Amino acid sequence: MEARTALLRAVALGASVLAALAAAGLLLWGEGTGPLAVAQGVLVFLATFWLAFGAVLAVLGLLPGGGPSVPEAEFRGRAVVLVPICNEDPWAVFARVGAMEAELHLTGLGAQVDIAILSDTRDAGVAAEEEICFQRLRAETVGSGHVFYRRRDDNRGRKAGNIEQFIRRSGAAYEIAVILDADSLMTGDTVARMLRRMAGDPDLALLQTAPVILGAQSRFGRMMAFGGAFHGPVFARGLSRLQGTTGPFWGHNAAIRVRAFAESCGLPELSGPPPFGGHVLSHDYVEAALLARAGWTVRLDTDLGGSFEEGPETILSYAKRDRRWCQGNLQHARILFAPGLRPWSRFVFAQGIFAYTSSALWLGFVILSLVAPAPPEGVPLLGGLVLALLFGPKLLVVLCAGPRAARFGGRLHLVASVVADLLQSCLVAPVLLMFQARSVVQVLLGRDGGWPAQARGDGTLGWAVSFRASWWIPLWGAGLLGTAFVLAPGLILWLLPLAGPMLLAPVLVAWTSRPSTSWLFATPEELAIPAVSRRTGAIEARWMSPLPARQVRHA
Repeated sequence: MEARTALLRAVALGASVLAALAAAGLLLWGEGTGPLAVAQGVLVFLATFWLAFGAVLAVLGLLPGGGPSVPEAEFRGRAVVLVPICNEDPWAVFARVGAMEAELHLTGLGAQVDIAILSDTRDAGVAAEEEICFQRLRAETVGSGHVFYRRRDDNRGRKAGNIEQFIRRSGAAYEIAVILDADSLMTGDTVARMLRRMAGDPDLALLQTAPVILGAQSRFGRMMAFGGAFHGPVFARGLSRLQGTTGPFWGHNAAIRVRAFAESCGLPELSGPPPFGGHVLSHDYVEAALLARAGWTVRLDTDLGGSFEEGPETILSYAKRDRRWCQGNLQHARILFAPGLRPWSRFVFAQGIFAYTSSALWLGFVILSLVAPAPPEGVPLLGGLVLALLFGPKLLVVLCAGPRAARFGGRLHLVASVVADLLQSCLVAPVLLMFQARSVVQVLLGRDGGWPAQARGDGTLGWAVSFRASWWIPLWGAGLLGTAFVLAPGLILWLLPLAGPMLLAPVLVAWTSRPSTSWLFATPEELAIPAVSRRTGAIEARWMSPLPARQVRHA
């Protein structure tokens, strides 16, 4: 297996480098080797490498044949489901916990698996509601004694610190912990399969699922949910094949072996102030690397299913979350050369850094192209290569959909949704690129974005809010077109796909936040709502009035 994984990595990296070299060569065709030309070539090489690597993941995910056989064994120990929360909607969170608790009993795991809600909530009003909701939950699970709640007085280390505190105080009671997010939902059958796989492989320390988005309502949210449900599994399967036993950890919807985690994943506070010092923000990737360094297996199993989460409903909520991820990934530059890490773990850190800096690289390339336009010989071919890397993988996934198409409403419905997804993505991508490029610049300038609370649920944005948040993007679009008109009129048509959506940024931010009434973007979870989701809705509907305050049981 290790030899096969090494071969796939070599092929993937080699193909990505060749595509990047081809892009740089097409750009420099006839341009010479002046300083500006070399700078343009370096920028387009780095940015194209990232695009090509994503395309390779899609191809690997479409290759026939499954992965190696996954051993399973009966799980005889004790496990805990951890649900860290911080200033969330308590009614929604505790209803999801109630639904999962019921599912665990249906699978026969009720006596072996506890659920612990770990609160970092600082808002006193929200904290009071959490206790009311916990009493509701206890009233419906009376006699089971397997659901716990506690709120920390000191939320040092944020989510990672919250989980670390639980493991230090209570981890010895459990063999396995299933870590969720506040918006996560998982079927009892999926939890059972994860526990059996952990029991069947004593070297497996972390098992990551590939969650899909549930409950998206807005135009932006449903576009993201459709992309995640249709294209996501293919890319995730390619990623799984490439990473082998040095897999990823996305911080939630995953199972960990508590002893391995406790022994290997202590996170020190980085020296210096944020954004590059302080607590490790993107702790999940670091924890996966530390487990691999200690000789444990970290694996992504894309066949599990039954793993769900919510997604951002607006461009602004996406950009807000992405700002934190950007800071966390760039912070990994401090960890990239830590002693003892596996080579692939170092590559994953570098890949995560490039995932964000690629936006700034493309923007820098565009600006340099206006100052020193490239000769026309290779520009059309370069544009074709970039478009092929951007859209080719998605079209390839459609062509290879086969029986999967029926789960998305049939082939015609699926094709229409993919076309709409491509068109809407072309409008939204330049706006997201600008938000991401700004995040990179802010981090490099030393601005700490902190850990803002997630905006969940209905997030319809008014025109004034949209304009205040994105007014600067149309200025960039107008500036690019104006500069092209003066310095390089021949580039105006090439710039329109980028600068045009920038000019419309406030309109796009507001329009995509509106509830979607289209029949497009249907996902399997919309066409056949999972039972655990229906159970969650039923619990929320029952909880119309709070119970009198009772003694709260602490984990």
